[in-house]
Amino acid sequence: MYDSWLRLGFDTVRLGLEAQTVVALRLAKLSLGGAAAQIEAQRMVTEKVEAAAEAAMTLATGGTAERVVRDYRRKVRANALRLSRG
Repeated sequence: MYDSWLRLGFDTVRLGLEAQTVVALRLAKLSLGGAAAQIEAQRMVTEKVEAAAEAAMTLATGGTAERVVRDYRRKVRANALRLSRG
């Protein structure tokens, strides 16, 4: 559990900065066009809908903001790694 709102704020800011990396990598991939870009665009939309539903379910079942931020950061890091490889 978060020991302060300040820590939650810092983790949320880090999530935002990490997400910007993914946005830049995705824009680069989308700018190339083709089948890979279309697949990435579809993946992006699907992931966002799934992540929002998962976050809502976490909160609805008594989960914390910490859990939501941690789950989002894990997904963002996985996307950054995947996109930076190819």
